[in-house]
Amino acid sequence: MPVRLYLVSGRVQGVCFRASTQQRARELGINGHALNLADGRVEVLAQADEATLAQLESWLWRGPPQARVDSVVAEDSGESVGAGFGIR
Repeated sequence: MPVRLYLVSGRVQGVCFRASTQQRARELGINGHALNLADGRVEVLAQADEATLAQLESWLWRGPPQARVDSVVAEDSGESVGAGFGIR
């Protein structure tokens, strides 16, 4: 299954973005993690089939109600992903 790295920019820290992403990813059965970056972005590493990754990416553009997403950059990743979806 493909692994995709998403870098989400905007008002995405301090608004429960990682926890909301974790909840959505678990609902979709996605493995990976969400991580706050020092530059204010959120990194989301996700492994699932293409259709499920597309659903996650669509959700990332909205995020939780308190968030304001300005951009989502996606790229394929060769990083290995364990089972489940965590917050780092």
